Amino acid sequence: MAGATLSDSARGAMVAGTEHSSDEAEPASGRSAVIGPPGLGMALSEAMETQRAIRRLKTDPVGDDTVRDLLRLAVKAPTGGNLQAWEFVVVRDPDVKHQLARLNRQAWSVYRRLNRRRAQADYKLERILGAVQWQADHFEEVPVIIVACLRGFRPVLPAIGAASYYGSIFPAVQNLLLGARALGLGAALTTLPLWSVRLARRTLGLPKGITPCAVVPIGWPVGNYGPTSRRPIEEITHVDRYGNRAYLDTRDARDPR
Repeated sequence: MAGATLSDSARGAMVAGTEHSSDEAEPASGRSAVIGPPGLGMALSEAMETQRAIRRLKTDPVGDDTVRDLLRLAVKAPTGGNLQAWEFVVVRDPDVKHQLARLNRQAWSVYRRLNRRRAQADYKLERILGAVQWQADHFEEVPVIIVACLRGFRPVLPAIGAASYYGSIFPAVQNLLLGARALGLGAALTTLPLWSVRLARRTLGLPKGITPCAVVPIGWPVGNYGPTSRRPIEEITHVDRYGNRAYLDTRDARDPR
C-alpha cells in the first residue's frame, strides 16, 4: 500500500470537495493540490459505502506521521465563514486516556441502562451496544484518541447559531473518518466522554474559549469494514414539500414489490 498513489476518481473527488469552502479559487499552477499520504488510493465512493463505526481496535501503534496525514485531510473540510476555528487534541498519554475513559464510562452506564430493554427486542441494537461496551472496557488501550474542538462557545439561541457552530467542525471530523477508512484504520465518532464539558476541559487542559465537540478513537481494526445497511433513500426523500415522496413512487413503478 505504501507505494500506491491516489486514483483518478479519488483525486477528482477530493479536489471537488474543496469547492464549498470560503477560500477564493486560485489559478491552476500545474501542481496537484492533493495532500493525501501515499497509499490513500481508495475511491471516495468506496470509502463512503464501506465506512462504519469500528470500536474494537488493536493496541498496535499508529504513527505520528499517519495522524498528521489524517489531520491535514480533516482541515480541508468546509468551515463557516472560512474561520477555521478548529483545534485538535491528539491524546496518547495514558493518564489523559484514563480520565477520558472514566468520563466515557460514566455516560455509557446511563446510556446502556436506558437502552437495555430496547436491545432485548432489537438484534442490531444489541450488537451496537455490545461494541460500545467493548470500547468502554478498552478505552485506555486505544493507540490514539483525537478530540475535535472549536474556538468559541456554542450559542444557545437562535437555533441557527448552534447549527452553524457544529457545522464548522463535523465536516472536518467526517474527513478524518473517511481518511482513516481509506488507510484501513478503524475509527468511530463518539461524544460520550464529553457529557461534562467542564470536566473534559479540565482533562485536556482546554481554556474556557475552546469547546470539545467530538472524540475519535483511532487504531487498527479487530474486525472488518464492510457495506453498511441504511434505509432506502426513496423512503426518506421528499420533493419540494414534506410528504411528497416522488422517488418512492418512481421506485414502486419500476419494482411492483
